[in-house]
This record gives sequence, C-alpha cells and structure tokens, in this order.
Amino acid sequence: METRSIQGESNFLPKWLSLFGVQALILTMLTFLFYGNTISNENALDDALVIERNAFVHRGLAGIPDILTHDTYFCYYDQLGTSNQLQGGRYRPLSVVTYAIEQQFMGVVPAEGVDSIITYGLGFQAEYPFEKKFISEMHTRHLFNVVWYALAAIAVLAFLRVVVFRGSPMVALVAAVLFVIHPAHTEVVANVKSRDEILSMLFIVLALLFAVWYNRRRGIKLLATSIVCFALALLSKEYAITLLVILPLTLFVFEKVDVRKAALTTLPFLVVAIGYGVWRLHVLGPRSPLSDTDIQINPYAYASAAQKLATEISTSLRYLKLLVWPHPLSSDYSYAQIPYTDFADPVVWLSLLVHISLAVGVVVFAIRRHLLAFALSFYLLNLLLVNNFLFDIGATMGERLIFHSSLGFVIAVAWGAAVVVRRYNVSSGFVAALLPLVTLAAGYKTTARNRDWKNNGTLFLKDIEASPNSFLVNLNVATILCNRTDYEPDSARRRADLERAIPLFDKVIGMQENFVLGYMNRAIAYLKLGVPDKMEADLDAVRRIYPIYPQLLPMYYRAAQLYLAKQNAGSAKRVVQKGLQLNPNDIDFKRLGSALDSTNVNVDSLRIIPK
Repeated sequence: METRSIQGESNFLPKWLSLFGVQALILTMLTFLFYGNTISNENALDDALVIERNAFVHRGLAGIPDILTHDTYFCYYDQLGTSNQLQGGRYRPLSVVTYAIEQQFMGVVPAEGVDSIITYGLGFQAEYPFEKKFISEMHTRHLFNVVWYALAAIAVLAFLRVVVFRGSPMVALVAAVLFVIHPAHTEVVANVKSRDEILSMLFIVLALLFAVWYNRRRGIKLLATSIVCFALALLSKEYAITLLVILPLTLFVFEKVDVRKAALTTLPFLVVAIGYGVWRLHVLGPRSPLSDTDIQINPYAYASAAQKLATEISTSLRYLKLLVWPHPLSSDYSYAQIPYTDFADPVVWLSLLVHISLAVGVVVFAIRRHLLAFALSFYLLNLLLVNNFLFDIGATMGERLIFHSSLGFVIAVAWGAAVVVRRYNVSSGFVAALLPLVTLAAGYKTTARNRDWKNNGTLFLKDIEASPNSFLVNLNVATILCNRTDYEPDSARRRADLERAIPLFDKVIGMQENFVLGYMNRAIAYLKLGVPDKMEADLDAVRRIYPIYPQLLPMYYRAAQLYLAKQNAGSAKRVVQKGLQLNPNDIDFKRLGSALDSTNVNVDSLRIIPK
C-alpha cells in the first residue's frame, strides 16, 4: 500500500503522541476549544423548521414514532397548510429523534395551553416564559452538537489510523486535526439543525471501520455492527448511499480484496439501502408543484437548462475553493448570490477540467491501490449528491454541504504533506511549528464565525456583507430591521432601521415579483413609517396574489386607521370597501364604513383601537 511511503514520519516526536487515547483527547480538546462558544448561541436558520416548529420534537419520546413516519419538515408544512415543497423530500429522522430525547429530559411542551413555543413561536426578543425556556434549551442542544462533533472526530481518527494511514498514526492525526479545525465546518456545528451532517459522518466512518475489521477478523458481529451503522447513517442523511461504491473500493484499495469478494461483502448493504428507499418513498408525502417556481426552493427557477448546467459546474469549483480558502463564510449562497452563468464562462471549463481530472485520478489510483483513490472518490461522490447534478436539492450551494467531501480533501492534504516532508527532508522543527500555526489561524476564524451564528439577527446582519445579492439574506435582514423597531426606544433609530429595510424589501420583490411575504412585510414597514398610500399598494399586491392571506384583512384595517390619523377620510373609506369585499360580514369594517358614510363625520372619533 502507498502508506508505506509515509511511515517513519514521527521520529522527532514523543512516542506517547502516537497513542490513540492521547490523539482522541487532543481532538476532543480542539473541538471544545474551537466550538465551545457555540453553547451560548440560540436558534438560527433551519432550527425553526426542525425544532422550534416541530410538534413531534416537543412531545419528547412520545413524538418519536411520528418522527420516524413523517417527512422531517412535516409539522412546518402542516402549520402552513401545505405539503412537501422540496424535490425528493427530506427524510432525516435520526437527528430529530435526538432532539426529542433531549426534550424529554428538558420537559415536554404541553399539547394545549399558552406556554407553548409551537403555538406562538419566538418573537424578536425572548420576553415570555415559553421563549426563555426554549432559548435555555437551545444552549443544551448546542452543547450536544459539540459532543457529537467530537465523537465524529474520534471516529474519523480511528478510521484513518486503522484503514487509511495504517502504520502512520501521526499522519492520521494531522488529517483528523485538519478535519476538526476547518472553518468551513462552523455551520455544521453552530447550527443545531446540521446535526444530521455530523451523525451521518459519524456512522459512515463507523460502518467503513467495522466492515474493514470484519474483513480482517471475519466476526459476524462486526459485519452486523457495520450494517447497523450504515442504516443509522442513511437515517441521518442521504450521503450514506455513497457507501455502496466507497465500501468495496475501501476493501479493494486498503485490504487488497479482489473485486468479486468486495462486491459480495457489499450485498447486505445494498439490501438495507433498498429497504430504506422503499420505506422513504412510503413516508414522504406528495410534493407541492408550486415550489417549482419559488426561487427560495428552486434557485434555478429562472435559468435555462444550459445556464443551470453551467452554473452547477462552476459552483462545484466554488466548493473546492471553500475548502482551500474558507473566506468569506456565509449561511446562504442561494439566488442570486451565485449568478447564473453559461458555457462562455472560462470558470465553467476550468471546473470541468479539474473535476474530470479528479475522476480520472480515481481510476488511475484505484488500479494502483493508492489511498488517493479513496480520498478522491470520497470527495467526488459526496459532492455529486449536493451540486444538483443528480438531484435538485433546493439550494445552489451551502457550507454544510461540503462537510462530507472535506474528509477526502484533508486525507489528500495530509498524505501530500507527509510525502513532501519525507521526500525533501523538511526540517522537523518546521513541521512541528506549521500545524500549530494553521490551527491558530483556523481557530481565530472559527470562533469568530461561531459568534455570528448566535441567532438570526446576528447571522443575517453579518452575512449581508458576504452575500449582498442573496434573496434570503436580504429578506431576513429587512425583516429583522423592521421587527427590532418594536423594541427600539429611540425614534430616530427606529426610522433609520425602517428606511434601511424598505430598499431591501424592494430588492427581494424585484427578484420575485409575486412574493407575498415581501409585500406584506414592506406594508408593515410603511405602517410603522406612517405612509398609508404605499402600505395600501402593497396590501393590494398581496390581495391580487393571495386573497386569503390570514393577515390581509387586519392590515387593511390598520391602513384605514392610518388614513384617518392623517385626516384622509376618503382614502379610509376606499380601504374599508376593500376590506368589506374580502369579508362582507366583518363587524369592525361594517361599523367603520357606516360611520364614514354618515354626514359631518368626526375623523378623530373614528380612530379606534386597531384589530
């Protein structure tokens, strides 16, 4: 095996540093050093979908049967009165089961009553007992995310020592350290929802490790454990399907098993994968066709087929760049942060050249039974699942999506560094100093980025710097600016936030003309600024697109009140008529309309408490 060429790498280092226990402790300490500051974070991004708004999670252990038999976002869609909107659905129950187990010990949420995060959600500030309880629980969930990440790192170390860098424990440690400290992993750890990524990696490497041990020792329990880990990896996230290729390749490259025997060993895993696929199809509900034109769900909705393919190819190179140089980092790369491109773009062809070369490298190195065959295939196969080539994943790009491929990347980097050190007799002092320097630089970047993930407010207000053209980031920043004015005592600052929010709402509405939420939120901003005519125009747009929008009628009522505050009874009457068209039986609109129809109306007397 090629690992022979990098043995003898640690003569200048103490022997105890090669011990597995010592190395595992180093990784654990690095994990808590780099990610300990995430424990004080709250909730951000998709935490709302899988935890905050997930009724199954809040029921604790009693919710697990429903978690195992429903789409991961079922509760969220159910509350919106819709069905699955994502291509292929999302069936990743294992991480959600862990949230339910945590909830059981932290206290289940009552099915009825006002003290329920499910019923009311989180406001801009945690003011009520149920909000404070939820935030406190998120600190615990963040702690467990760090623990799971440490466990995944130790499993990666064991796999590298036993399989990939067998006989070279120091090279295995270098690769594992690079994996742990990589700043691109901040989203995976700092966002609790991304525990599915961590669990997937944990059980994938365990499945490979136990399969190799089975090949060496032939114990049926080892094979059974490997198969169970594979099943758990599939229930964590879909990446584990790559093991149907990676597992026989691992046996062929590292264990020198012939192709036929490697394929036979993989057969039980194929049976489990088929069973998983059948069950997954059974669990997932029908998909809403409306999502095809929603750029929040389908970022390629406005692209031609050629533009879509070209953009996917060029984005694949962006992933590699992110692993080489993880700056700047962003929580969102959706429409239109990554602009559509075409085949006139030289980056598209460069990306094609790079990835075709990597694919050819897999074949060449596999023939030689070289560890780079594993590293490159692990990188490429996991990338293939997230770059939209095979499946539309509902996102252009995401840092969490390169987490699995990064293992192949760090294996290749560690191997290359070890070969350079041995071949060119690089100074041991230089080697001993370089890794700590890299660790310090990565630590500075990672810990700073963790703070951005404290909550949606800190996250999006920071990320608009890195993703100024993102539909989602602009929408969230505008909404945050608008919401926080409810708690800002300074009138000048309130007005400044609202005036900053409106152009951002303009931007997102310009990206998606029929975006109901954009119009409604901008109407709220105009209400707070006291601009009734523009507020009315936005409400008219909502009425045109979605006439049964729940907040439309009360917002029209607020617009009528705002007109009355400005002594404009004629415009107030016009808005009242629109409200009555939506609901002719609304008592408040009928009373206000009758008063406006009377002669010598006293406008001030009609300024009653808004709905």
